[in-house]
Amino acid sequence: MDTFIAPLVNAFSSVQQWLFEQAIAPLMFHIGLGNRLEDGYLGTGWLLVGLIQIALMLLIIAPLQRWRPVEPITDKAAVRTDVLYTLIHRLGLFRLAFFFSLEPWVDDVFAWLRVMGVETWSVDALWPGVSDQAWVSFLIYLVLFDFVNYWVHRAQHQWDWWWSLHALHHSQRQMSMWTDNRNHLLDDVLRDVIFATIALLLGAAPEQFVAVVAFTQLSENFQHANLKVWFGPVGERLWVSPRFHRLHHSIGIGHESDGPQTLGGHNFGVLLPWWDMLFRTANFEQRYDPTGIRDQVEEGRDYGAGFWSQQWLGLKRLVGWV
Repeated sequence: MDTFIAPLVNAFSSVQQWLFEQAIAPLMFHIGLGNRLEDGYLGTGWLLVGLIQIALMLLIIAPLQRWRPVEPITDKAAVRTDVLYTLIHRLGLFRLAFFFSLEPWVDDVFAWLRVMGVETWSVDALWPGVSDQAWVSFLIYLVLFDFVNYWVHRAQHQWDWWWSLHALHHSQRQMSMWTDNRNHLLDDVLRDVIFATIALLLGAAPEQFVAVVAFTQLSENFQHANLKVWFGPVGERLWVSPRFHRLHHSIGIGHESDGPQTLGGHNFGVLLPWWDMLFRTANFEQRYDPTGIRDQVEEGRDYGAGFWSQQWLGLKRLVGWV
């Protein structure tokens, strides 16, 4: 496995180095950020990952959507807004802001903890030699981060203040491969702080963290696709399918438990349905229901038609909750 992975990693690193030296580093020096070259190099990796993800989405997932769509796309403007969200996140604009605002603060906190004698844990130390097996280390981090993802996702649906932000993601009535990044920016900031902190606590190397996040995001693009596909009775219990995740977005199923007034829902797993099965939140019904939020459909609540209106209304919902 490592024999297959190593050439890919080396090729990626070579392109990242070339892009950084030819474009990113000169730009950073020009705008006075020559003291942040290490962050710039890591940001170059995120940019390259995003370009690869978008290419795979267009080459693989888009044809699948045309081959077997769940529903016709009638609101193309809503999908275009989701494309904008995807470009902001995958081309590094959101992560760039995170790098220069919150990540230095997180690093400072952990530096202070190390000075105080608090050590982080390394997953690679679980058994001898795992650090030399890149794919084993990757799988361990993938499962651990997915477990955290499950509980973060449940919190987004069960805490009223967090749902007031996360509801934006569920307000899309026309799901597509672009819907994954349709989130309130404050919601994304909270998640990124949590996962950056977990990565530091687990001792994940930057390249390991980037690989896990990149793989997870691409799988989520597939799960959100307008695609009538399921993995069969066994496969559905091994990996989250578009059908499994669409139920999570379905009106009255994905964001409610025990009636329309109680937040909760089903199918919170991001990659693995195991956590839903273990904690009894799984729904494996063979259905492809309309997506959205009950008050949006029944009461006409406005969640915004464009990027700025969606962000503003999300803040108003949060303030209204407070």
